[in-house]
Amino acid sequence: MSGSNTAGGARTALEQGERSRATMMLVLATVGFGVNFWAWSLISPLGGDYGERLDLTGFQQSALVATPVLVGSLGRIPIGALTDRFGAKFMFPLVSVLTIIPVLFIAFVADSFPMMLLGGFFLGLGGTSFAIGVPFVSSWYRVSKRGAALGIFGMGTAGTAISAFTTVPLADSFGRQAPFVLVSVILAVYAVVSYLMLRESPDRPRPAGSFVANTAATMKLGVTWQLAALYALGFGGFVAFSVYLPTYLVNAYGLTGTDASFRTAVFVILAVVARPIGGALSDRIGAIKVLLVSFAATGVFSAIDAIGLPLVPIPTAAFLGMAATLGAASGATFALVGQVAPPNKVGSVTGVVGAAGGLGGFVPPLVMGATYDALGSYTVGYVLLALVAFGMAAFTWGPVRKAALRRAETAAAAPVDPAEPTTGGNTS
Repeated sequence: MSGSNTAGGARTALEQGERSRATMMLVLATVGFGVNFWAWSLISPLGGDYGERLDLTGFQQSALVATPVLVGSLGRIPIGALTDRFGAKFMFPLVSVLTIIPVLFIAFVADSFPMMLLGGFFLGLGGTSFAIGVPFVSSWYRVSKRGAALGIFGMGTAGTAISAFTTVPLADSFGRQAPFVLVSVILAVYAVVSYLMLRESPDRPRPAGSFVANTAATMKLGVTWQLAALYALGFGGFVAFSVYLPTYLVNAYGLTGTDASFRTAVFVILAVVARPIGGALSDRIGAIKVLLVSFAATGVFSAIDAIGLPLVPIPTAAFLGMAATLGAASGATFALVGQVAPPNKVGSVTGVVGAAGGLGGFVPPLVMGATYDALGSYTVGYVLLALVAFGMAAFTWGPVRKAALRRAETAAAAPVDPAEPTTGGNTS
C-alpha cells in the first residue's frame, strides 16, 4: 500500500513538474512573440509623421505600413518549416537578433521612401516569429488543451498595442530614434534569455525528408488551404486594422496622430484578449461554431462602418465589435490547426496559414489607400470587407465543417499508437 502511494505521489509530482515546465515554455514563447511583434509594428504609429516628412501619397503611406506585413507573412512559410527541423530554441534567438538590424536601419539610416521600404521589408522578419511559437507550444500541450494554449500564445500580438501606445510618445519625448533603440535592446535581451531557457518538448515530432519535400507535402494538404483562408480574414483583418487604423482615423475623422494611436491600441488590446477566449471556446464548443459566429458578426460590423456615421458612438462600437470577433476567429483558427494538422507538419502548416493571415493584412490597407485617393471615402473598402466576411462564414459552415468532420471520423477510426505524439507531450 505504501509503495502504491509512493508511486502515485511520484507520478503526481512528475505531472506537476511537466505542467510547470510547459507553462514556462508558453510564457517564454508568448513574450518572444510579443517582443518581435512590437518591432514588426514600429512603422505604423509613425505612418502619419513619415507621410508628412517624406511627402507621401495615400497609397505610398499605405505601402509603407503594409510592407513589413507582407514580408512577415511570406517569411512564415520557410521559418515554420525551419522550426519543424531545428526547433524554437534555435529559431527564436536567431530571428530576434536578425530583427535588430532593420530596426536600427530605420532609426538611423532610412531617410527616403525607398530606404524606408527597404527597412520595412526586412523589418517583416519580426512577424515570422509567429510560425516559431505555434509548433513549439503545440508540442507541449495535449490536443484538448491546445486551443487555450495557442490562444494565450496569440496574446503576443499585444506587441502591436505596446507599439501603438509607446512609439509616438517616446518619439515625441526623446527623439524619433528612441522607440527603435529601446526595442533593439529588448530584442537582444530576449535573444539571450530564450537561448538559455527555452527547452524543446521531448515529444516534439521531427519531420522526415528534406525542407523542400516537407514544404511541398504541406502545400498539397487540403486542410492547409482551408485554414489559410480562415486566417486570412481572422488575423488578416486584425493586422489590417492594427497597421492602418491610425491613418484611417486621421484621414477620415481628423484625429491627431496620438489620439488615433491610442484608439488603435484599444482595438488591438480587445482583439488580443479575445484571441485566447476564442481558443478556449473552441476547446469547449468547437472551433467551427466560434468561426461561424465571428465571421457573421464581422460582416455586420463592417456594414455599419461603411455607412460613414460620426465616429462616436456607433462606428466606435462597431470597431470594438470587430476587434473582438476578429480576435476570437484568430484563436479559433489555430485551435483548429492543433486538431487537424499532421503533428510532424504543424510548423509547416502554421507557416502557410500564418502567411495567409499576414497577406490578408497586407491587401486591405492598399485597397483603403487607393479608394481614398480615388474617391475621398473608405465606404467601398468596408463594403468589400462585409461581403468577404459573410462569404467566409458560409465557407466555414460548408467545406471547412465537412472536412473537420471527416478528419474527426478518420482519427476516431484509427488505432491508437502510444508512441504517437498527437497528444502534444506532457500536459493535460
